[in-house]
Amino acid sequence: MADKPDEPERGALAPAEDEELTVSAPETLSIALDLPPIVPREIPEDEAAVAIDEVPVDPGFVQSPTEPTTTSVAILASRLDGRPAAGDLAGGEGEHTPSHEVLRQESFAQSRRDRLRGEHSPQPEPATMLTADRLLEVNRKTRPGPEGVWQSFVYAATFRSVNLGDSARVRARKELDNRIQKQFEGGTRFVPVLTRKGGVGKTTVTTLLGMALADAREDRVIALDANPDRGTLSERVPKQTRATVRDVVHKAASISGFTDFSALVSRDETRLDVLASDTDPMLSEAFDENDYNVVADLAARYYSIVLTDCGTGIVHSVMRATLQRADSLVIVSGGSVDEARLASETLTWLEANGYGDLVTNAVVALNTATQGTNLVKLEEIESHFRSRVREIVRMPYDSQLAAGSVVSWKDLKPLTKLSARTLAALVVEGLPSERD
Repeated sequence: MADKPDEPERGALAPAEDEELTVSAPETLSIALDLPPIVPREIPEDEAAVAIDEVPVDPGFVQSPTEPTTTSVAILASRLDGRPAAGDLAGGEGEHTPSHEVLRQESFAQSRRDRLRGEHSPQPEPATMLTADRLLEVNRKTRPGPEGVWQSFVYAATFRSVNLGDSARVRARKELDNRIQKQFEGGTRFVPVLTRKGGVGKTTVTTLLGMALADAREDRVIALDANPDRGTLSERVPKQTRATVRDVVHKAASISGFTDFSALVSRDETRLDVLASDTDPMLSEAFDENDYNVVADLAARYYSIVLTDCGTGIVHSVMRATLQRADSLVIVSGGSVDEARLASETLTWLEANGYGDLVTNAVVALNTATQGTNLVKLEEIESHFRSRVREIVRMPYDSQLAAGSVVSWKDLKPLTKLSARTLAALVVEGLPSERD
């Protein structure tokens, strides 16, 4: 059978056509594009500080194990954080040493950031960081119900689905509580309450201040009657013992714990402890500076705040020991002309004897229940004291206080309680939070 002539495959071009395409197709294809000129970029100093040099990499090269496999890169921290170097400080001398407060805040912020990232902080957290806001999951079950008549009614009527929050009065009360509950580190805080004139309510103010502090705070508060003569502070609380400061001095060596000390004090409904002064008129020796230091040292072991009801003798040795320990002062003034003048002269005496810093940080309690208050301009008295001390608080008249007997905190008038709590908040705000 004769062979059929070769036929081109289906879809293939004829030889002639293939040659024509081969001849007509150009070997290269050039396209002209107009690009903007390249502007060299200057590298900023902060980027240059952390830039790593470009090093060509040979994939076939295996580095010898005797040679280092890492490269150290120097990072200029002073340029990155923007703070001046040691030589840039004033005069070019010394180094910038952060304060203790700055270091504490940075440590707290660092631990908080690590906690949010799920990492463990290298710094130990203080116990104060274990707050209810951090530990409790807020939902309908854990969120406390509102306080206030209307707010509580709506909350109950809607089966706890609508929480309007606390009323304005409740919010103000809680804010005042938070101010009074300020925490301290580094030992006991001492607050003397003094005046140069008797009968202006110094002991009453000490009692109200102590009750307001003890009622709001979780730690211990004590009021010492340091009057070298016969004091009456112990008569303002239910008396549970006949012990006095003299007994504490005599038994100081045998007091080994709070149980021993608490047996010598009286405690009221707010948990305020009161240590009475000497009551025996036959004592040959009055309560002096050394006795006060013994009592104060023991009280500092077990109490966070120690109030001292001072006598009127400002030059007595007990007053000197009291002022040496003082972290803040409360000056009590009556509402009459001579009472206000004596209180101001007390401030002058303190400034002249090296206690000017205590005067600047002092709080004046203006007792408006004394005779003659309604005859003077209280605003002028307040204006005078504001030019000399940090704050001033009016203490109103209360029939329960006028009796001069045991004070019941729960039976005081609302305005009296508010004034005492305001005084407590102002005193606490003037106390140092930390102390070496």
